[in-house]
Amino acid sequence: MTFVHRREKLRAVLSGSTCIHPGSVYDAISIRIAEDLGFEIGMFGGSVASLAVLGDPDIALITLTEFAEQMRRMSRAASLPVVVDADHGYGNALNVRRTIEELETVGAAGLTIEDTLLPPAYGETKTQLISLEEGVGKMKAALDARRDPSLVIIGRTGAVSVSSLEDAIARAKAYEAIGVDALFFTGIKAKAELEAISKVTRLPIILGGTPEAMSDLSYLGEQRVRIALQGHAPISAATQAVYATLKALREGIPPKALTGLASADLTAKVTREAEVNIRIAEFLREKR
Repeated sequence: MTFVHRREKLRAVLSGSTCIHPGSVYDAISIRIAEDLGFEIGMFGGSVASLAVLGDPDIALITLTEFAEQMRRMSRAASLPVVVDADHGYGNALNVRRTIEELETVGAAGLTIEDTLLPPAYGETKTQLISLEEGVGKMKAALDARRDPSLVIIGRTGAVSVSSLEDAIARAKAYEAIGVDALFFTGIKAKAELEAISKVTRLPIILGGTPEAMSDLSYLGEQRVRIALQGHAPISAATQAVYATLKALREGIPPKALTGLASADLTAKVTREAEVNIRIAEFLREKR
């Protein structure tokens, strides 16, 4: 299967002049819903992967194999371009190469590699970063592993909130210099921080979250922000809905009295029932 078209769509977003919000996706149904609703791209976060696959919090327990398999399921279900949060690449620079190989194969349109020290070191309670030099090595490894030139490699850092704005700028400039396609920042809280970063880099910017004072898409677009995440509300909403439904059933509410369930029409749409029925008629029924 080729995924070039999806990756070219992501590149078009990054090379554009406006900022968009991605749809947070985590399984086959959620990616189809995001696609049907018109989201230009999806975002598959490490935290939602841990929830969807393991039922665990975001503490770097999910393996690359589990993560890549979930991405493969989504790639099969829909053609929405997905940016994948590949965390720290599941190890050192050589592990990063393997991460790129696996996620490219299963259809990621783009992926982030971050310079956070993961898993956390023994005895440490605060987030730590690897050195700039090791971060550069990881980005080099990611670019070296890429076989499809349309795959988007994104350098990610949380240095703004972990060390300093100056460190974030140094890391961004270093990652840009070795050829990453975009820069992803977490922890930016003020316009002055974003504007300082925007002035010293030329790459498209992705933000992992923005305070209300920085939520205007026009402003973000002017600062070369092309994608601004809005958290991962869909999986939270799904968790609440499942909990409420099971609780109601456990307490004796009859199934017909339940509210908030997907309609038959919506279920048919997200399961692509019409397409399946066409195949049934074509391949499983005798023509007369």
